Amino acid sequence: MVALRQALTPAPEAHALSLYGALHENGETVVLLGPDGAGFWPRFTQTPEYQDGARDPLDRYSKRVISELAQSWGGEAVFPSDGPPYPPFMAWAMASGQAWQSPVGMLVHARAGLWASYRGVVRLPALYALPEPAQNPCETCAEKPCLTACPVDALNASQVYDVPVCKAHITKPEGADCVQNGCLSRRACPVSQAFGRLPEQ
Repeated sequence: MVALRQALTPAPEAHALSLYGALHENGETVVLLGPDGAGFWPRFTQTPEYQDGARDPLDRYSKRVISELAQSWGGEAVFPSDGPPYPPFMAWAMASGQAWQSPVGMLVHARAGLWASYRGVVRLPALYALPEPAQNPCETCAEKPCLTACPVDALNASQVYDVPVCKAHITKPEGADCVQNGCLSRRACPVSQAFGRLPEQ
């Protein structure tokens, strides 16, 4: 079986995207793509989508670039906004062996940590050898700082992320740090810290 990386020419890194995982489904290979760490934001801010002042620049950029990659790879691009019904991005991510549900409910990625962000997938009409499954970083994280970093404790007793509590907090002045610099729980994750996501992003 041909290794997946051999099929991905040009590489997603040419657009500051990265392979976030892959899986087999219905005789196809589903390739998950996300931002490539610190290199993504400087590249994105130079694009026409960022500079034209129109709405949803990141979604428009993602759709253009991933659609171009899909065409080059001989596949079909799929995006989180396609639907309804919407594609099962969370299920794909967890089936890839590279992402898991974290203690705070959000997905944690082996390399991106709690900064996991899936910009799109490409469905390839063939089966390729997949990357080796990674280890869930939460299983070896002794302190789990994500659980105590949130200033409003946006977790319920079942440790499921409480979206209304979070949204209420970030509409107030005391939530400005979360809005301007990103979720404190996501920032607290040791894997997130090593990922190199720029504060500007």
